[in-house]
Amino acid sequence: MRQRRLMNQINVVPYIDVMLVLLIIFMVTAPMIQTGSVNLPSVAKSSQPQVAPLEVIIHADQSIATKNRARGDAEIAVSRDELPARIKEARAANPDQAVLIAADKSVRYEAVLGVMDMLQRQQVAKIGLLVQPGK
Repeated sequence: MRQRRLMNQINVVPYIDVMLVLLIIFMVTAPMIQTGSVNLPSVAKSSQPQVAPLEVIIHADQSIATKNRARGDAEIAVSRDELPARIKEARAANPDQAVLIAADKSVRYEAVLGVMDMLQRQQVAKIGLLVQPGK
């Protein structure tokens, strides 16, 4: 009489069959799924910002300058201590003026966040980052 040996291998053929059936089901049903679309209203002219932004420029050597495009000012160097007063002065004339941060790409992220934090403490609602378009 022959003794039966225990089988210690997994038979994966049924699993492959189930996976192929599921793959076919998904391939058939995927084109039938409705994609969500949003119908946006149209207007004759989109609203443009009324006031040119105020730029806070952070140079590679961590020096800061401001440039008020609304008044056509040139770049004015300021210290970190003078920056809140300069922002407050510019926003007194125009409270809705946006502030853009233009930082050199070699500037540490921490310096940019420090300027953003200072702007938020001055209750500046519109803060943006100025970037150069890619190729």
